[in-house]
Amino acid sequence: MEDDQTTRSAPAGGVVASLSLLRRNRDFRALFLASVISLGGDWFLWVAINGLIYVATRKALYVGLAILAQEFAFFIGSPIGGFLADRLDRKKLMIVCDLVRALTCVAFLFVGPDRIWLAYVLLPVLAGFAAPFDPAFSAATPNLVDRGDLPTANALNGSLWGTMLAVGAALGGLISAAFGAKTAFLVDAGSFLVSAALLSSIRRSFSEPQEEHEERPGMLEATRETWRFAKRDRRVLALLIVKFGFGAAAGLLALIPVVAYKVFHAGSVGFGLLMAARGLGALIGPFLGHRIAGARHRRLFPAIGLALAVFGLSYVALGFAPALWVAAVTICVAHLGGGSTWMLSTFGLQVLVPDNVRGRIFGFDYMLVTLSLSISAVIASAAADAIGVKLTIQILGGVALLWAIVWLLLIRDVRRIGLERAEEDERGAGREQLPAIS
Repeated sequence: MEDDQTTRSAPAGGVVASLSLLRRNRDFRALFLASVISLGGDWFLWVAINGLIYVATRKALYVGLAILAQEFAFFIGSPIGGFLADRLDRKKLMIVCDLVRALTCVAFLFVGPDRIWLAYVLLPVLAGFAAPFDPAFSAATPNLVDRGDLPTANALNGSLWGTMLAVGAALGGLISAAFGAKTAFLVDAGSFLVSAALLSSIRRSFSEPQEEHEERPGMLEATRETWRFAKRDRRVLALLIVKFGFGAAAGLLALIPVVAYKVFHAGSVGFGLLMAARGLGALIGPFLGHRIAGARHRRLFPAIGLALAVFGLSYVALGFAPALWVAAVTICVAHLGGGSTWMLSTFGLQVLVPDNVRGRIFGFDYMLVTLSLSISAVIASAAADAIGVKLTIQILGGVALLWAIVWLLLIRDVRRIGLERAEEDERGAGREQLPAIS
């Protein structure tokens, strides 16, 4: 009863509700802390390796290619990862992925100015083992919290990404400048080990109990069934395609180190500052987005469109920034929108998609956004070398703004439905049509 009363009295996604959830639910607290620690280490590594690549090559294109190497591996691995997240024990799967990534981070110690090529080998390995981890994490979250706590858990998960981006990127820039990139690599390795230990302490099941089914489709058939499921519910399809459009513009993120190093000549410290500003926006954005979506998230789809428009407009403004601190402010505002877009669409999928296919849906979701982001990153970095960094950022910001408008026009019927029929859909036969793949 205490859980129900607390959930009703505290606004969904608010600070009071967030602190209450972390206090009451030890299993979600362990999941949250595991992600906090490993994400912090990730951003240490990300700032260090991007700085190392740009200093060694002095070409924005090579930063974009590093993102492409990582994101393409994630793209290839996402449908496989989603399949595994529905078929295997999600908890054990996530722990194994953490342990392998810890070993990979140690291998980054061998990357240097004369062995930059090794980064393009190791980044895909990290991404390859994130591909099962991320869908399993998103699919498991609704099973580790009570239904009324899911909006709060979703906002917290979004905020932890932003928090550790802000903290990890800022500290990563400072530590890389002071102690070198190898320290950041070791910190990331240690973070994965701590994450694995915290995950092993969780008692609740990461999946709902499933009945045995005679039909056990293979990965290709499971992927086709997943796409058919998404097309049956236009709300699910709308939430999948909005991230694809977001990724098509988000390749401009590859230019943040170039803005720091080349435009404002601020080095690793400036890069860390801009990434921290990005993280601050992503920290606040999910909480703000849940507020704008309103009671029972009736305005979820308009809120996503608005958030994506803010992301685009702010990056257009970044192209006019006259100083580093102005650039930091515009990036922060951009990711108020970016953080809201990402986490509100994730929340919608968590509500609408049943547990036995949730891993596959999130694998498909990550695959789509990774594909568009990878292509966008290479185009953005090549364009920056050809026509200039600021103009490229303005163009891609305009792409995000245009996609927000087009997407809202395309989903007029979905905007009227919202999430209000989600509970009815759960009781309907349409939710039962995909087989489990246990």
